[in-house]
Amino acid sequence: MIRPVHSADAPAIASIYADYVRDTTISFELTPPTIQQMQERIAALSEQYPYFVYERDGQLLGYCYAHAWKERAAYTHTWETTIYLAPTAKACGIGTALMQRLIEACRAAGCHALIACITDDNMASRAFHEKLGFRKVSHFSQVGFKFGQWLDVTDYQLVL
Repeated sequence: MIRPVHSADAPAIASIYADYVRDTTISFELTPPTIQQMQERIAALSEQYPYFVYERDGQLLGYCYAHAWKERAAYTHTWETTIYLAPTAKACGIGTALMQRLIEACRAAGCHALIACITDDNMASRAFHEKLGFRKVSHFSQVGFKFGQWLDVTDYQLVL
């Protein structure tokens, strides 16, 4: 079931995200946020932007949300997307269902374009976004540093 996020989802969301922060270059954060920090993020984001979770049998398996891409006023109708899945939820359609719901909610809210910022070597995410209609629009070399290596970032865009 896909539903809007609740503050009570913070522990599960923090747990899913912590693995990405600790073990991958997918997130550029270096320290996983606490549950309290995640509650604050959820409150701030869900107040202004679509934020959804996928729940099955009482277990949260993934989440996605949109947020401001840039701060300047002219960017108001361009949002960035974020999606994370529990390890058991990968490659079974949950990510696609979440993102399709997010895309529709963004469109309904008046968003004009979505940006997905992806670590360049994350081939699964790149293919996933291309499947949803996103197209690569930029490549930034060596803009992140994690696990002793410089990382490239690519931006993918979907005009709604």
